[in-house]
Amino acid sequence: MINRESIQQVIGRTDVVEVIGQFVNLKRRGANYIANCPFHNEKTPSFNVNPAKGIFKCFGCGKGGDAVTFIEEYEKFSFTEAIRWLAKFYHIELQETEVTEEFKEQKEVEESLRIINDYAAQYFHNNLSDNEEGQIVGGQYFTERGFNKEIIEEFKLGYCLDQWDAFSKSAIKNGFNQELLEKSGLVKIRDGKPLDNYKGRVIFPIFSNTGKILGFGARILKKNDHAPKYINTPENELYVKNRVLYGLYQSRKAIADSKECLLVEGYTDVVSLHQGGIKNVVSSSGTSLTEGQLKLIGNLTKNLTILYDGDAAGIKAALRGMEMALAESFKVKLVLLPEGHDPDSFMKENGADKFQGFIEKHKRDFIGFVLETGLKDAANDPVKKAKLVNDIAETISKINKTEDFTIQQYYIRKSAADLDVEEEGMVNLVNKFIRERMNFEDRKNKREQQKEEENTEVDGIPEETQEDATNLVNIDHKEEWQLLKVLLEYGPKPYEEDTVAYYFFETIDTELFQNPLAKTMVLEYYNYWEKQEELPELSFFVNHESKSIRQKTADLLSEPFVPSEDWNKRYKIEVLFGEKIYEQEIASTFAYFELKLIRKLLQENWKQMKTEQSQAQIEVLMKTHMKLKEREKGLMMIVFVR
Repeated sequence: MINRESIQQVIGRTDVVEVIGQFVNLKRRGANYIANCPFHNEKTPSFNVNPAKGIFKCFGCGKGGDAVTFIEEYEKFSFTEAIRWLAKFYHIELQETEVTEEFKEQKEVEESLRIINDYAAQYFHNNLSDNEEGQIVGGQYFTERGFNKEIIEEFKLGYCLDQWDAFSKSAIKNGFNQELLEKSGLVKIRDGKPLDNYKGRVIFPIFSNTGKILGFGARILKKNDHAPKYINTPENELYVKNRVLYGLYQSRKAIADSKECLLVEGYTDVVSLHQGGIKNVVSSSGTSLTEGQLKLIGNLTKNLTILYDGDAAGIKAALRGMEMALAESFKVKLVLLPEGHDPDSFMKENGADKFQGFIEKHKRDFIGFVLETGLKDAANDPVKKAKLVNDIAETISKINKTEDFTIQQYYIRKSAADLDVEEEGMVNLVNKFIRERMNFEDRKNKREQQKEEENTEVDGIPEETQEDATNLVNIDHKEEWQLLKVLLEYGPKPYEEDTVAYYFFETIDTELFQNPLAKTMVLEYYNYWEKQEELPELSFFVNHESKSIRQKTADLLSEPFVPSEDWNKRYKIEVLFGEKIYEQEIASTFAYFELKLIRKLLQENWKQMKTEQSQAQIEVLMKTHMKLKEREKGLMMIVFVR
């Protein structure tokens, strides 16, 4: 277990922009940064990073928090795993407290797949240099491919010996669990005995965006009609194929710098192009391109060029991928290599300069290519032509009309002319597909939202109140959250002859808070103040151990609309905002909270008047009613002047 001082050291060193920038292509906007959200599909940026407060917030899907929360969400890590990742990133040595055997066993189960993959990758890689068979067989294959030592090291390429259990014996001897070895895909069990699944194959480790080894691709070297050419790691807790792109870890910087991603089919294509100096390239690892993979690319660039073999299978695979990319607002181009060539062979035969030249010269427009090939196939067949019209209309409907209206209109006009159909009819057909897809997505979103609400959990709250807490968190106690916001943001600032925090706890009865998470955060603030004899800094909540508190802090401190820094210079108008008007914000916030209490008292007083029999008591209640109404009027003036 990591001690608290080490955790604080890591959190104190963490730069939220630097960390998130490793995964997302951030663009500066004023004092903050924006990007397309990596947690949900979106066409325009709603993901905001605030370096001053150390938080991120997506105004689309609602996710938010600090750098630790981001790593937890993005990599699906626990809090401890996220701290370890950040410590490694910043080269901070963690101090560990004494751990129990039970804790060790628990962590071994959680981290064993990662440890196994690291061990296996090093084992296979070492075979190329430390084993005679590895040098002759595996080494020769890579030499024939033209791969040098540097590229083999960069991609940690390896070889599994052509023996039934060489790796299995080594792994088990080093204490690895047989069940987990099988789950990782490295070992298969036959008649109760562990056998090497990648026997006699060259190994291509598959890295995560952060350099963790998620799984492997293994290519057979001997001719065998009964065995697949490639074997990939089966899906498990680490390896989910629709969220993995081979080479992305090595290519991230080049893709972001060049603002273009080249997509190929195979592992060797990626390695070969990298060695030739073309580094902005990834592979879908022999599987069909998925939305998850496109999202990984979209975090870095929206310019996608797909390179596939010029045979029929290659063309078919390219078209599937391009249509999906078009729906995700990518600017998509297609390059078909000469028949008989793949990117690896074409690079070796022509070199990097000619390869780059060929790409630039032969980039094809996607819809234009589909039209051209479809019309050739349809010829004079009316049935095929009708199907082509529908296919083209459906493809055009996937272009985002809001962002790419001109492009969509261009394709409608061009397609109508080439297909010899009326433009109005093509417009109607495109709109029909748009409506159908929107209806489908609406139904899907409603189902997902309902499911999410049913599964909402609130951490940091006693277990016996979880059900009530979950229901209350979904209720909009906006006056409570606004009070908490001013406490967090302005607590130490002067107000009413003392501080905002002092005024808060002198004025507000915390028992009036109905939302359990809001109440928990207020009490956390007070308890820290009482124990430390100083007010907590904002970072105490931004980096809190409770994930719910970290996320809610980001929600409260994130402003969707911030005046431009140039507004005053350009228009000579100063927009009062944030700290410049904090006293007004505090006054109206406290008034709003009191207004809610006054209205509650008015309601109770009115109920009592309706049932009261004593005339004297009714007169007392009437006077109380008048005083409460007078106070309500005064509070409303404060609230609505804001």
